[in-house]
Amino acid sequence: MLYVGVTGWGDHDSLYKGGIASRDKLKEYGAHFPTVEVDSSFYAVQPLRNMQKWADETPETFQFIVKAYQGMTGHERGEIPFQSKEEMFQAFIESLAPMKEAGKLAMVLFQFPPWFDCQRKNVEYLRYCKERMGNLPLAVEFRHQSWYSAAFLEKTMTFLEKEKWIHTVCDEPQAGEGSVPIILQATDPEKTLVRLHGRNRQGWRKQGNKNWRDVRYLYRYNKNELNQWIDFTKELQKQSKQVYMLFNNNSGGDAADNAKQFIELAGLEYENLASRQLDLF
Repeated sequence: MLYVGVTGWGDHDSLYKGGIASRDKLKEYGAHFPTVEVDSSFYAVQPLRNMQKWADETPETFQFIVKAYQGMTGHERGEIPFQSKEEMFQAFIESLAPMKEAGKLAMVLFQFPPWFDCQRKNVEYLRYCKERMGNLPLAVEFRHQSWYSAAFLEKTMTFLEKEKWIHTVCDEPQAGEGSVPIILQATDPEKTLVRLHGRNRQGWRKQGNKNWRDVRYLYRYNKNELNQWIDFTKELQKQSKQVYMLFNNNSGGDAADNAKQFIELAGLEYENLASRQLDLF
């Protein structure tokens, strides 16, 4: 099974016609794609009412990839609203209950920052995260090249497989230590995650620019690049039963269009999507 979707559901204007209210966008999103990444969980541990609402208003087979809270991956700036790291992890785990009970939690994504490099203390922190999260399906995305260097690649993949981490395969600009190569290797026989960030090399590196986050993912994949990923996903499907593919190139509104184009090129058809919302006319 190859699940194709995008990151978040609020900013993809091409999906929403007729002035759909923000609160209703996920219902319409579920008519287009079978999976989505929950980004809001990165900025704040979500209240149960939100997670329950999202689980309730999506089709029975819909799958969520929930991004780990920023305090759990070392992104936090300033104080976090928890008394301890243990309390933080527990609150996040409890927030997942509605999706888990509905059978809609595909995985939790731990996306680590570019400064999270391959060294002993970070390997130990990965073990800590796995211990705290228990048997929940966890994916890891590295953003420092050292994990995939010639010296560490084999050890990295062996570690992920042994510790039961789902490997996140990334497509992104090759721009030094703060970017990672495409490594078409699964570490879990059940699930693999793919995230496509675009290939805007110039925008990827301009962290000093105040509009950096707006241009970082400004990229539209062309037909040849999408066809390349059809071959790549076929290779990953030989290694994992379920491959989840998320387009994150949405600074210019391209993610949803690219995801739709990929689905068409790959000849994918999804059953049990939501009914389309009626336009005003």
